Amino acid sequence: MNISDIFTNIGNAFSIQIIDNATIIAVLFSVLIFAVYEFVVYRFVSHRSFYNKSFNIAITLLPFFIATIILCLQSNVVITLGTIGALAIIRFRTAVKDPVDMIYLLWSVHTGIVCGCQLYPVALFTSLIVTIVLVVLDHVTFGKKPFILVIHTEKDEEEAIRKVLDRQAKNYRVKSRNVTNKGCDYAIELAVKSPTELSSNLRDTKEIEKFSIIEYDADDIV
Repeated sequence: MNISDIFTNIGNAFSIQIIDNATIIAVLFSVLIFAVYEFVVYRFVSHRSFYNKSFNIAITLLPFFIATIILCLQSNVVITLGTIGALAIIRFRTAVKDPVDMIYLLWSVHTGIVCGCQLYPVALFTSLIVTIVLVVLDHVTFGKKPFILVIHTEKDEEEAIRKVLDRQAKNYRVKSRNVTNKGCDYAIELAVKSPTELSSNLRDTKEIEKFSIIEYDADDIV
């Protein structure tokens, strides 16, 4: 085989289109719309203290590759088997810390597969419904919010602290006690509806020199 044969085979690959160009452009354009939509949802709807731009870019570009892979799988059985074998050896070592990020990853994969299969209404309605559910669940609070209360006193004043907490929270737990010559520090886990009211009552307690109220999620580490 000489060089001319190689270029001839490459030219034949472009001239014999199993999937027409209009279909490819339509799929990529639809993926672009839904991927940008997901990008905006992750940036503005998903309220997070630390915005991960690199992750947002990744979930935006991922559907393009998946959609084109799905198009290739539809054209040839050999490509399908080869792709399955290639994907089986891929391992991702990056840990996803936020469980909500798993939703966006699955959303990207879903967009790529559905658009690759040219089922655009499925991608449209799924994206809209997922956005509505994310917004609703993000603003709905079930029960009392969990807090970590850090208190500093000049001496051991745990009884006085417990009297205040008994009026504000039914269940609380002293996570740590740090006693030094300069005073005592307490870390208390509790759930209250109104941290403002708790702060006001703690401020009126003379035994407490200073305190901090920290809102946290169940998996956070203080």
